Amino acid sequence: MHDIQGLLLSSELGDMAADIARLFDDLDRELRAVRPAPTGTCAPAVDVIETESSFEVIVDLPGVTAQDVRVLIKDGTLLLAGEKAPCDLPDRAAATFHLVERGFGRFARAVRIGGSIDAGRAGALVEAGELRVVIPKILERRGREILVPVHDGSR
Repeated sequence: MHDIQGLLLSSELGDMAADIARLFDDLDRELRAVRPAPTGTCAPAVDVIETESSFEVIVDLPGVTAQDVRVLIKDGTLLLAGEKAPCDLPDRAAATFHLVERGFGRFARAVRIGGSIDAGRAGALVEAGELRVVIPKILERRGREILVPVHDGSR
């Protein structure tokens, strides 16, 4: 039994890695004509909030545009992939950095969403340095009372 769980987990991770690679390939096709690929990786901060009607995922992405990000929902998991370009300096090679805390480069995050969601109605917006993804919930119908009308068959 434990081996089967390991195989399923391995298969899910392989599928997720393939999805992320596909998202990065899409970014490469679109962004390489505009700028070279950044070196390094970054790990933007993520908040996941559940409201009565939706799940909201908020990601800190200052300096990132909508074209720099890809969002995919698959099997209850939200995949975020993108690139954050380094800040523009007139002569970066000649600069001496005294403190570097802001990350840049490629990033990928996977967020498992627990609950019934309507992925087809999800939306994402990049504004004021944040990516905000809103995924509406599907109203839970289990446990709800439903009065079933009874008709007289003799009429």
